[in-house]
Order: sequence, then C-alpha cells, then structure tokens
Amino acid sequence: METEYDQVLRSVSKVKIADQVGDSGEGSRDVDDVVVSCFTEVFDDVTLQFQFIRLPKQIYVWVGCNSAKFGNLYAAASTRPSNTVSVTSVLGGTSDNTGSGIARRLVMKTGLNIILACNIPKNNPLLEAKAEKVLIRKLIDLGYTMSTPLRAT
Repeated sequence: METEYDQVLRSVSKVKIADQVGDSGEGSRDVDDVVVSCFTEVFDDVTLQFQFIRLPKQIYVWVGCNSAKFGNLYAAASTRPSNTVSVTSVLGGTSDNTGSGIARRLVMKTGLNIILACNIPKNNPLLEAKAEKVLIRKLIDLGYTMSTPLRAT
C-alpha cells in the first residue's frame, strides 16, 4: 500500500521542470527565464516540501510541512535609500513571525524581492531554522545569492 509520502515523491518526480542546474547549460540561461525547482527534505519524521519559482526580479518560495497546505503568505523587499528590508503579511500570519523572518533573511541573502508561502508550525523554531538552512543552501546551489548580502540596519 502506497503511503502519502510515496505519493508526494512520485508526483514530484513526474514534474521534471525542477532543478535545471548542471550540465543543461546554466551559463546560457537568460535572466528573464522562469525556473521552477521542487524538492523534499525529511527532518525527524517531519516532511518539508519546497518549491522555488525564479522570476526575473523576484523569487516565489513555498515551504510545506507534512501537507500541501498553502499557509501564510509574506512579501519582502529591500527598501531605499538605506537598503533595509520590509516585510508584510499578505495572507494570514498576523501574530507569528515564522515566515516573515525567513522572508526578510532571504531578501538580505539574494537582493531580490521574495514572496514566501509557509505553513511551518509557529511552535517549532528548530524546524523553522532547519527549513531556512535548506532554503539558503539551495539558493546558493542555484546561484541566486549575492556575493555580498545586504546588511540589516
């Protein structure tokens, strides 16, 4: 009998527009291309699903925890003239900082606008930290980070 986890893995493996990095000629990829990456990580019996959609001047990130629920939606961008990062909650998330902190740090790391949908439980900071670590590692692997990140002021 196939478990829910196996179903998710099977459906994600069918979507082979993910992870277009490597021998596929990354150097020739145009900055205006839309790139979609999907992957799954398992931490202490908790399944985290990730999806990146790289648009010309922003990145959409979805982080799902044990389900495909959309979660809270945050928008973050650097503001001028001081290059501070502003974050707003677009849907839900008025009383927790789970997604807003991740979105803020992703903007500082990439220099791009970030739209983050996140359904990580707010009472699990360890899981949030692990998810953010995986996100940053993947952004570095995909070449989406700046050489010198924005500084928080």
